Amino acid sequence: MFVFALPCPPQARQLILQYGLTLSDLDRHPKIDLAIDGADEVDADLNLIKGGGGCLTQEKIVAGYASRFIVIADFRKDSKNLGDQWHKGIPIEVIPMAYVPVSRAVSQKFGGVVELRMAVNKAGPVVTDNGNFILDWKFDRIHKWSEVNTAIKMIPGNMSGIQQACTHPCPS
Repeated sequence: MFVFALPCPPQARQLILQYGLTLSDLDRHPKIDLAIDGADEVDADLNLIKGGGGCLTQEKIVAGYASRFIVIADFRKDSKNLGDQWHKGIPIEVIPMAYVPVSRAVSQKFGGVVELRMAVNKAGPVVTDNGNFILDWKFDRIHKWSEVNTAIKMIPGNMSGIQQACTHPCPS
């Protein structure tokens, strides 16, 4: 059995090298047997909020090319409804030129407040490894997340932090 590690954030790449694992990428291994990742929140229907750390598009790409996707989350991430535990909103990665129209479209269609995530240790917005901005959508009610996810995907210029790849809970 061979194990290749495909990191999403640069920090993970450093850990892979530090611990002597074999580093790879989607160019060399476009088919992934197993992807493992965390989540910011998991609701009772196994909908996930991901991307709070700002790497949501790359994480979604890796999960999408994996035959199996396992989410590891402890009791602090478990909730009845999305938003019960994670109060920072659903991250939406957006192409910089589209952040204003995407913000408006999300808030008009679904309510709540959409904010451009601002950097803490530098001036301006957070910029992802892809060169994009992050919007945080603080929703004000429970939604049908599969419909919201599909509708947000249809807005040009973004990738949402809602994920529904997790379908089977692990035993406690």
